[in-house]
Amino acid sequence: APAGTPVAGAGPVPAAAGASGGPRRLLYYRNPMGLADTSPTPKKDPMGMDYIPVYEGEDESAAGGATGLPGQVRISTEKIQKLGVRTEAAAMRLLGKTVRAAGRVEPDERRVFAVTAKFEGYVERLHVNATGQPVAKGQPLFEAYSPELVAAQREYAIAMQGLEAMKDAGPEAQAGMRQLADSSLARLRNWDLSPSQVTALMKSGQPQRTISFPSPVSGIVSEKKALQGMRFMPGEMLYQVTDLSSVWVVADLSEQDIGLIRSGAKARVTTTAYPNEAFDGRITYIYPTMKAETRSVPVRVEMANPAQKLKPAMFAQVEVSVGGKAPVLTVPDSALIDSGTRRIVLVQLQEGRFEPREVEIGARGENHVEILKGVRAGEQV
Repeated sequence: APAGTPVAGAGPVPAAAGASGGPRRLLYYRNPMGLADTSPTPKKDPMGMDYIPVYEGEDESAAGGATGLPGQVRISTEKIQKLGVRTEAAAMRLLGKTVRAAGRVEPDERRVFAVTAKFEGYVERLHVNATGQPVAKGQPLFEAYSPELVAAQREYAIAMQGLEAMKDAGPEAQAGMRQLADSSLARLRNWDLSPSQVTALMKSGQPQRTISFPSPVSGIVSEKKALQGMRFMPGEMLYQVTDLSSVWVVADLSEQDIGLIRSGAKARVTTTAYPNEAFDGRITYIYPTMKAETRSVPVRVEMANPAQKLKPAMFAQVEVSVGGKAPVLTVPDSALIDSGTRRIVLVQLQEGRFEPREVEIGARGENHVEILKGVRAGEQV
């Protein structure tokens, strides 16, 4: 139909002015989204958008982009406003990202101590009789009676008395008695008799009926198996003391983020118990195995816990800031069209005209993605 003639199903077709000011010949109507679909008469696409008239000298459907993709997409200003299309320039920036993972607080395995005896005996008296009770380093936990220990002390006392009685004897006799006394003393020390107890035995010459077991570290009693009057065997754990002044937070990092994390990176930890407080730590170890059920890799965050606010088994959220050290060319991630086999951005050539470009991407940030090839800095996408 001649330009300007109303057509059923569409609005009036405006006359297009040529270079000389006269009307130009209407060629066809093309799809408003740039698809390879034309019509000799006006119509609407499935979304209700009018097909765009193409006049002589404006045929763009046959022109390919720089990558051989379909021709330019042309959208009227009205449609741009209705669709909410926005553009942004591709620019150089530091591509930062925050990796988040859920974790749990665990005791530092290097600060967990077991209290055991190296001889058979009986628990004579408990000084610490409750799990969770705080103890100081050197504080007595319990007293034990052992017939073996009493016999060893008597043996040492007799050897020392014999050495004193043989001070006027010959060198060989004194050397033999000295060797017996030294072996008895070594046996007591191997049984973890404290230096003060050994010194008291040497001065008094009287064996002690019971021996006191001190706490090896300041912390809390995380496990207690000792009971009043119970019998224990060599190597049996009676107490477990845990130092909670430093703890671990073991976080499960997703498989897609594990390549961004490096040992030594700073981490920020938050908990539900203290929502307005953040704790600073550092990643010290990335475990070499993956959990097949969750497709995640555990990482260890070490952090100080002087006030003991972080308690074992408490849930925590771990945040690690990662990113490149040098600026890279980026575009907004919303501008990237990823079909699975190729990635495309629409580059604005002029108002209402966009050219599809196939691009190669690199790292991804919070809101931007790195462009390795296909777009130049300053181009509007």
